[in-house]
Amino acid sequence: MKNRSKETEGLITDTFEPHENKGVIHHRSVNHKPILDHNKKLYTQNDGYSPGKSLKRVASIPTIVLEIWTKEYHKDQNNSNWFALPKQVQNKILRTKLNSSEYRYFRTAPGNI
Repeated sequence: MKNRSKETEGLITDTFEPHENKGVIHHRSVNHKPILDHNKKLYTQNDGYSPGKSLKRVASIPTIVLEIWTKEYHKDQNNSNWFALPKQVQNKILRTKLNSSEYRYFRTAPGNI
């Protein structure tokens, strides 16, 4: 019963595995190394501001991380839609996570949010 299906699109790989009691188990993984390497390069490139200083580059976060943060917020492993969260909640989560040294590799410019 070990028929495994693996689909890769870009940096994301989805694996589907049949399970006797649970139906199908879905594993999703992201090759995050290129994203983090690019973030590190941008972080040291400049201060992150546009030439007119009206915009600032802040972070690049893999979508799977946003899904995980949404699940943490809802405390529900089946609810991972980041874009369904109210904007105030998204802003609070981003401010908390990105100002933390634990998630500094998602940052693309120095400073606090």
